Amino acid sequence: MREQIHEIEQERLRQLSVVPDTEKGPLAMVRLLSRIIGVGIETADMLVNEILSRGLRDRRAVARCAGLTAAPDESGQRRREKGLALAGNARVRYGMILLAWRFLQFQKDSALAHWFCARTADGRGGTRKTMIVALARKLLIAFWRLVTTGEIPTGVALRPV
Repeated sequence: MREQIHEIEQERLRQLSVVPDTEKGPLAMVRLLSRIIGVGIETADMLVNEILSRGLRDRRAVARCAGLTAAPDESGQRRREKGLALAGNARVRYGMILLAWRFLQFQKDSALAHWFCARTADGRGGTRKTMIVALARKLLIAFWRLVTTGEIPTGVALRPV
């Protein structure tokens, strides 16, 4: 089984190495995302194949597809949030939350990391858990903008080509 996984990984790396920089498509998106420090090829491949290669119309559709939006509870005059809507892609949701924690380690000077630190300055654990989901949502939207428009998130460090 390990040999098969190794063969699959080697084939993916071979395909990524022969893609020209001018090409558009899933492999070019994977190469672009994997240039971000803290994002590996496996994570970039999962994001592109599960979410980013789809023709989603706006940032809300991207967050909904990943299941990183709130589930409102509205009954009469009462309105409250029930937590995450688990209607989206569970694999992407789990991967993005892990990536958000990793992003805080590798991209300390980015605007998103500064935003997270400012919002969680009170030191409460519940605030950090809530805000890491918000950071995961913001990261996914930033990655979607990166692969669709080429807009690099503010302060994010990239690996050299």
